[in-house]
Amino acid sequence: MVQKAKILLVDDRPENLLALEAILSALDQTLVRASSGEEALKALLTDDFAVILLDVQMPGMDGFETAAHIKRRERTRDIPIIFLTAINHGPHHTFRGYAAGAVDYISKPFDPWVLRAKVSVFVELYMKNCQLREQAALLRLQLEGGGKSEVGDAKEPVGLLAELSARLAAVEEQAEALSKQLDDSADAAAVATAAHLERKLTGLRRALDALEPGTGTGAPTVPSQN
Repeated sequence: MVQKAKILLVDDRPENLLALEAILSALDQTLVRASSGEEALKALLTDDFAVILLDVQMPGMDGFETAAHIKRRERTRDIPIIFLTAINHGPHHTFRGYAAGAVDYISKPFDPWVLRAKVSVFVELYMKNCQLREQAALLRLQLEGGGKSEVGDAKEPVGLLAELSARLAAVEEQAEALSKQLDDSADAAAVATAAHLERKLTGLRRALDALEPGTGTGAPTVPSQN
């Protein structure tokens, strides 16, 4: 059973956190609260998150500074960040958000449906990425456990390869559709995030292709998830 994705909600106002929870509850994922940038960074030390909704204006460590810390950490640098702000200082302010590593920048009051739709895209990408990691680990265990078996025992690994290849193809198709959708926008950060996912998929595809019968390449190196 695939576990629920975790979504980190960061805002110093409890009423804003409550509103975000009401909007995102329909996604049926795990919502984690943080009332400050410091609290958010602590949560990121122990848990993995699909996406972070980060308020810009907070006392002490603001959203920009919090995002900078998140992007400096190897463990968390690839987590998508959606900035939420009640103010709009124009293009320079928005650019600062993207420069800090945001994949999106939404001004309050925002459309609940739009926010939910945006978050759901990153949750789906996260879940697919988790599935790929699990399948890669399963494939590695199968190869380590049965790599030296007799020819008669080869049916199970071959069947596993076919299943993994089919699943990967479905994810590749979804990633391609997402990339085409993002290409129509001016959101360079979101396009970069999709490109990062495509690089991961390419690495996994190469690893699977190397295992096809007759290649003679042996066990692959599982691609990095960074």
